[in-house]
Amino acid sequence: MQEVSINGPSGLSYLPGYFDRGAQETLLEEIRAIVAEAPLFRPVMPKTGKPFTVKMSNCGPLGWVSDINGYRYQPHHPETGRPWPEMPELLTSLWRDVAPQAPPPEACLINYYEPGARMGLHQDRDEQTFEAPVVSVSLGETATFRVGGLSRKDPTRSFRLQSGDVVVLGGEARLAFHGIDRVLKGTSTLLKNGGRINLTLRRVTGE
Repeated sequence: MQEVSINGPSGLSYLPGYFDRGAQETLLEEIRAIVAEAPLFRPVMPKTGKPFTVKMSNCGPLGWVSDINGYRYQPHHPETGRPWPEMPELLTSLWRDVAPQAPPPEACLINYYEPGARMGLHQDRDEQTFEAPVVSVSLGETATFRVGGLSRKDPTRSFRLQSGDVVVLGGEARLAFHGIDRVLKGTSTLLKNGGRINLTLRRVTGE
């Protein structure tokens, strides 16, 4: 799949249509099986306890969680106490394709965006190492993705992510501020009830 050049920080790669419709459907079924074992939960902000607008789960050896005590990675589901399910081969294969020099991913965060859900500008910096990129997969309805620089005050630019698209944040872009402004209703038939799933692969620990 050919990378499309966009105006953004160095190390930002945009791979539209990386997963075709058949691969999206296969991946969706695998994510449904994961969520059946590790149910979606609604995290809350540290200190304030304000709930996120997205629901989430994880797969892989580690999973990202947020609660009143802070952000962190842990090897088990916060509600069931069970280990996270294994990461699908489609995702580990993607990682090997776009990050061949990096050690394997340890966490895949599953975010489910219902209508009206969004994600404010933030950095992915809860990991012990920033050497490996962050790899993001979009499934379902189109979202407006916003990305800036290393400071929250830096100028931002936005573009639309459709189902099957992949974004890689590596190099300088690894710590770029980014977020989802909105999800565009009715732009995909992949999810029967609409909405969007975002899968974010990360390496958490050093080699």
